[in-house]
Amino acid sequence: MRRNEYLPEGTGPQFPENQPLSVLEQAMAEQTVLEGMAIRCDGRRDLTIRFGGYEGTISRQDAIHPAISGAERDIAVLSRVGKPTCFTITGLTVDGGGRPRLTLSRRAAQEQAIAYLLNHSTPGAVLPARATHLESFGAFVDLGCGVTSLIPLENISVSRVTHPSERFHIGQELLTAVTEIDVPACRFYLTHKELLGTWMENAAAFAPGEAVPGIVRGIKEYGIFVELTPNLSGLAEWRGAVNVGDAVSVYIKSISPETRKIKLQIIQNLGPAGPAKELKYFITDGSVQDWVY
Repeated sequence: MRRNEYLPEGTGPQFPENQPLSVLEQAMAEQTVLEGMAIRCDGRRDLTIRFGGYEGTISRQDAIHPAISGAERDIAVLSRVGKPTCFTITGLTVDGGGRPRLTLSRRAAQEQAIAYLLNHSTPGAVLPARATHLESFGAFVDLGCGVTSLIPLENISVSRVTHPSERFHIGQELLTAVTEIDVPACRFYLTHKELLGTWMENAAAFAPGEAVPGIVRGIKEYGIFVELTPNLSGLAEWRGAVNVGDAVSVYIKSISPETRKIKLQIIQNLGPAGPAKELKYFITDGSVQDWVY
């Protein structure tokens, strides 16, 4: 579904070195989306982009599409420095020394990406994304050329987490699914948990009698909820000296598909869980339809 030129910023190829001026002229004529590194933001909030031995300028008004910039526009522009940035070439002149002066537009690249997403995405569509920043309420992701959207905390996985950092890290490449599209606002609403499999798909990897690692996600008077995978948890008998977020080893006492329940026994507390593990996706492309956990 996705053309390579509309990949999230930082995942596409950098513009190659030592390209002749004719390549720049062709890229401008075809409005090809390119990627370079933002190396400076001046007092007028204009960005300097370095790519393939060349440098160009993105003006403040062309740095961010107005539909996705939010109110803190200056902060959004300043935060581009040191990061890969998509753009198209909108102006090219040559000075007396034969060096090109390049005017660039990130906004134009984002307009192309938004138009493509609006024309080719429907609810359920699976899209590649890249985590850009994490808040207590969810994870912001780049759907392409810096077009950002939010995966709400409750949509990240079936096994609940207290913060997106328990699933994602900034810069991580991941998959999302579209739940709704607001065309006038150019806004995409996303989910993630459906791509991580149903209860049956996840439970199939385990069997009674095994000992496996897990993470404590909840502690109640009647037991302790231990996550085995992001979309699968079991209930262990209550015991002290464990906290939410601890890694534990557990013994699987029983698995009941009829009631979708797994009974566990905690063997050992392994201490605070480390960084989030690589995610296993059961759906990687196409569309999510009639998903039943």
